[in-house]
Amino acid sequence: MSGEETRPSIDSWVMELVSVVGKRSTCRRHKIGAIMVRDKRILTTGYNGAPSGLSDCLELGCLRDELEIPSGSRQEICRAIHAEQNAILQGAIHGVSLVGATLYCTHNPCRICAKMIINAGVVRVVFEQSYDDASFEDLFEVAGVIWEQKFAQGELQ
Repeated sequence: MSGEETRPSIDSWVMELVSVVGKRSTCRRHKIGAIMVRDKRILTTGYNGAPSGLSDCLELGCLRDELEIPSGSRQEICRAIHAEQNAILQGAIHGVSLVGATLYCTHNPCRICAKMIINAGVVRVVFEQSYDDASFEDLFEVAGVIWEQKFAQGELQ
């Protein structure tokens, strides 16, 4: 064996997978991926995109761009379901409890997703990039959800 090979940490490994999951996104603005993990096992995945069976932004164009809505605001005016929401919904559809799980995501959650994350029983959130909206922080603090921004963009350790 030549050179020293290092095994990535669970956080680093899952964050690499999150970016791959995000490639399935149908959003023109951001390719967001999310993965729920408990006990080093992947439970569910999600990416941002239109509800199943509905036309998406790749097909119709971005409604938020058309209305000149800045990133990180007015999330309700969007065709897509957020990646975190899709990961939670996959747990519900397939009967997979997310209690005690860690959510890994390409970006920090919005306030709406934060509420869902809390009610799903997720105990930790790890993300790589931040939006200007940090309104999730006070909810997580009160609920006891640990959150960490890890890894500069494209820089996993």
